[in-house]
Amino acid sequence: MKTRLSLTYPDKRKAKAILDAISPDNLNLPKDMSINTFVEKNCVITIIEYNGENFLTLQSTIDDLLSCVSVAEKSISALKE
Repeated sequence: MKTRLSLTYPDKRKAKAILDAISPDNLNLPKDMSINTFVEKNCVITIIEYNGENFLTLQSTIDDLLSCVSVAEKSISALKE
């Protein structure tokens, strides 16, 4: 299974800040999963490849990633205030 998530931000600087905030979360992965996250223009692109048999593992990974992104976005917004 392979999925691509694309999150668009107002500018490349914010996209880079989000990338920096969520990148450490991609360190301890199951052996049958890979995650590649990068910035392209003003988008954070995440490609997740999962070669396991349990779709719920992939779904949980996506949920965790989006949760981390949400926290990063809220933190950045709070810092601006």
